[in-house]
Amino acid sequence: MQQEHIDAGKAIQRRTGKTFYLATRFLPKRVRHATHVLYAFFRIADEVVDDADGVPPARQRAELESLRAQALGETGPEEPVLEAFDELRREYDIPDSEIDSFVDAMQSDIDTGRYERYDDLERYMRGSAAAVGVMMTAIMDPDDPEAALPHAIKLGDAFQMTNFLRDVREDVRERDRIYLPQETLRAHGVPPEQVERLEYSEDFAAAMAAEMKRTEDLYREGVAGIRYLPADCQLPVLLAAVLYAEHHAVIRGQEYDVLTAEPSLSAARKLWCLAKTRWHWHWNRDPEAVFKRVSAVPSLETDRREPGRSSRVPTR
Repeated sequence: MQQEHIDAGKAIQRRTGKTFYLATRFLPKRVRHATHVLYAFFRIADEVVDDADGVPPARQRAELESLRAQALGETGPEEPVLEAFDELRREYDIPDSEIDSFVDAMQSDIDTGRYERYDDLERYMRGSAAAVGVMMTAIMDPDDPEAALPHAIKLGDAFQMTNFLRDVREDVRERDRIYLPQETLRAHGVPPEQVERLEYSEDFAAAMAAEMKRTEDLYREGVAGIRYLPADCQLPVLLAAVLYAEHHAVIRGQEYDVLTAEPSLSAARKLWCLAKTRWHWHWNRDPEAVFKRVSAVPSLETDRREPGRSSRVPTR
């Protein structure tokens, strides 16, 4: 890949994905440059539907189909990131099916703003988050990809679920989307209209806590596979997991109210997560043990001892 193409991808990632960008900086050069390009490609496609205010659905679909053709090498790339992505696709033998799955998921965002069950949301994430995990695994090139891939998919789902939990307010206000499964909201007595009005309640907090618990199970499954990655990639992926999961501590700290204020990580908090993860990694190269020690995800033993933890919500 040409340096100008890598720089173009890096600029997009630094602007739009600060948390993941911080972890990416610790990847070895052979993977870091490819990650800049992959992330930039994902963002370009994502922005077709996320920044589409006033753009007709037919035009959004046409833009995504154009990106699909360029990404698959069927037409010439129209910008540096897509030119670099085409080189990556061929070098790492990224399956066309993963590119198709990703673009299909982006297309579903055009006319799908609600998900009835978690299974429906999981199918969406198979194209968005899981496809990203598959492509990232390809460029890391583990010795045993069959062992690594299932965990990479779970970790990708965990990252995206954290984004959904963090961005409820933004998704409602800017895109009229609610990614929390409707069945979870109903189970806790929360009508969708309440979320649309951004009205917080203890019932909503309980629904959030339930989905957060589900997401933390995904983190545990995903982190369990970091040991299958090349040694020089394990710490950066672990850092990404710790940083994303840290949003859960912020959400709990504001009593699961993501409707009034959007949770975010300060630069100081990110650096603290980085420092403590690296310190523990220096002494213990077991990703699961370090994640258990430093992350905001409670240990499985805690979950089992406190089966009602996720529904016990602080009162104001």
